[in-house]
Amino acid sequence: MAQPIFLDIRPGKERILTRAFELAQEDPALAERLMRVQAEARGIRTVEVWVTDACNLRCKGCWFFEHEMDQQSTEIRDLGSIRAFAEQLRDSGITSTLLIGGEPALVLDRIRVFAKTIRNVTVVTNGTRPIPYDGLEDLAIAVSLWGGGPVDDELRGYRPNGRRISGLFDSALRTYADDPRAIWVYTLSEAGMPYLERTVEAIANNGNQINFGYYSDYGTDPAARIRNEERVLQEMNRMRETYPDTVVGHPYYFRTLVTGRTHWGTFGAETCPSISNDHPAHAQRLTEGHPIVGRFNAYRSDQSVQYCATTGDCDNCRDSQAVWSWLLVNMHRFLGDLDQLQTWVTLAENFYRQYYWSSYHPARQAPAEPAVGA
Repeated sequence: MAQPIFLDIRPGKERILTRAFELAQEDPALAERLMRVQAEARGIRTVEVWVTDACNLRCKGCWFFEHEMDQQSTEIRDLGSIRAFAEQLRDSGITSTLLIGGEPALVLDRIRVFAKTIRNVTVVTNGTRPIPYDGLEDLAIAVSLWGGGPVDDELRGYRPNGRRISGLFDSALRTYADDPRAIWVYTLSEAGMPYLERTVEAIANNGNQINFGYYSDYGTDPAARIRNEERVLQEMNRMRETYPDTVVGHPYYFRTLVTGRTHWGTFGAETCPSISNDHPAHAQRLTEGHPIVGRFNAYRSDQSVQYCATTGDCDNCRDSQAVWSWLLVNMHRFLGDLDQLQTWVTLAENFYRQYYWSSYHPARQAPAEPAVGA
């Protein structure tokens, strides 16, 4: 899972917004929604921080360990140094931080440093260790789930020493029962499709949300994709319709996630927006290339700048949040007519709905006014 974003919608940001609001004047309700989305986006400046290289699992196909990312930096453990780094980010205008690893729940003291320093913090966890509520009430927590049913244990149920474990999903359900901070990042795979509905139903009954991702095994050939894409899309949309309070998403996002294609292009190295702005490899892209997530950087555990939100292995990558971001930073592709703009605004609303700290999260919504005479 990558990053909540500030919209750097090139080319011609002001011109694009002017065109969007001109279109929206045909629909006052849509114009109001567009204004709210833009207000939300203006308050977000985000980075990704790898708070630890350690993890208590060795999941099959994990990008972090398949690419030996844990061997490419020397982890900073001193809380004073970590606090100074968080303060530096805050003072530079960063308002949102995505904490990943490794497994961040192994280093709760580091999570607390960021939670006390940065306004909006999201933590990605494998769900094996609880992230307490006390003092971390406003965190957004993304809990990993791969495939669903027994497939999750088959893919994730390995200790670093190779010992098999089981019951990861059920254990995490108990840990985050009725916890509004939690959203499950449920990566779909061919093998997991028979377990899709029962898994979604269990999460719905647990009082959490779901964002669908795509299982891409970094240890295999990149051609190892879901074979029956249309069936998968049909099921994703059926889950959204059946469990609207649980499933975060939109048919356009689902299709882009599964196929890697939009009405204007293909997801990949030249188009992915989740690149570190300060990495020297992207200097030309910042001035001449496709839209990016503005001011975004991914920082390794030694606080150096990583190439992108994952590894730079673009052929294998289908990061769910990078796909979301790709759709949003390309707002100008959705300005052909009012229906396209409606799609973009709805995508943006769903994107922000994932995060517990966002005004779009269901827990942040004001209760409905009682009917007159009720």
